[in-house]
Amino acid sequence: MFYSVMADVVVVFHLSFIFFVMLGALLVLRWRFFVWLHLPAVGWGMAVEFLHLYCPLTPWENALRVKAGASGYEGDFVGHYLIPLIYPQGLTPKIQITLGFVVLVVNLGAYLIVIARWRRRHRAG
Repeated sequence: MFYSVMADVVVVFHLSFIFFVMLGALLVLRWRFFVWLHLPAVGWGMAVEFLHLYCPLTPWENALRVKAGASGYEGDFVGHYLIPLIYPQGLTPKIQITLGFVVLVVNLGAYLIVIARWRRRHRAG
């Protein structure tokens, strides 16, 4: 039971990290200190997509599932609902490149707003 729960925790963390990569710039718009966490996360997210790297969370999760005696994701809520979001069927290198560009465009837009706000504050003050 412990290993199964820990594997689910890894999956939830993995999904949270993906959301942070995609939308973390919105946190930076409000709290600038998030930039120091978000930019490295974006770099890693884009590297995984553009270079087709294997995220280290995946083998960790799989090892925990094996220790739990599971052969797949069926039977638990997290595995049934969250795994397909992180590991969609039919994920191809072309789709991964597209996802990498989505990450780039979303974050570039948000950071352009951050930079514009920063410049306005420094000119006014």
